[in-house]
Amino acid sequence: MKRDSTTRRGSSPQGSAVPKTGKAAKGGEQAVAKPTLRSVKPVGQVTKAAKAAKPAKPVKSEDVFQMLRDQIVSHQIAPGSRLREQELADEHAIPRAKVRDVLAMLEQRGLVERIPNRGAIVVKFDVSQIFEFYEVREVLEGLLVRLATEKTAPADWQDLVELFAGPMQTYVDSCNYEAFLTGYSLFRQRILGAAGNPVLSAMIDGIYEKTQAVIRRVIILPGRAEQGLKEHRAVLDAMRRGDAQEAERCRRENMKSAREFIKRYKNFIV
Repeated sequence: MKRDSTTRRGSSPQGSAVPKTGKAAKGGEQAVAKPTLRSVKPVGQVTKAAKAAKPAKPVKSEDVFQMLRDQIVSHQIAPGSRLREQELADEHAIPRAKVRDVLAMLEQRGLVERIPNRGAIVVKFDVSQIFEFYEVREVLEGLLVRLATEKTAPADWQDLVELFAGPMQTYVDSCNYEAFLTGYSLFRQRILGAAGNPVLSAMIDGIYEKTQAVIRRVIILPGRAEQGLKEHRAVLDAMRRGDAQEAERCRRENMKSAREFIKRYKNFIV
């Protein structure tokens, strides 16, 4: 039989290349190489290139808001800093419209101020404002502790009593302020949850985030950590007894003494 003139030597009738084996088969044709296990990719296998080609997960405005909020309250972004829309859009890969939404949320919480022709500026609180925050905190934190005590069983606070009696004392003695603040954060979160009042919690959080940087500076002042530890033990002892009124009084005293420390060292911490 004559070979089809359209079929190239060494090609299949469909025009696909036939792998060479280096040995000729009968009739002068090249033998077709059999596929090996190494050359066959499993069904559904995803290559690195395909993974890299997957679209990135879109960034949410809420995530950018939370990130900037944390950086502002911890002073990673210093008071007085200017937040530029285009820079934030480029950094977080979001449209400028979303950046404006984020800045509006930060402004609503009192963390930035948007000034015409200048943009968004991180708010810097002066000493008088810090004192005002602590005056309000005194009332709200006292109420929070009273509600938490009234809505729980006295035994619910035993673990925190033990925490503040043992490990927290060790943190103070060794000047491990990061660990001390972690324990304090646990105390706050437990009370916020036990009080069961979202409106009150939101009010306290709004003030707490404006004073968080000051709290970190106050805790390292001479004698403050030791005094604060004693005051928190008094609060927890009252809660452990189920005495809501005494717990509220002790918590308010704790806020007053913190304010006095700020007043004494205001030139160094504000």
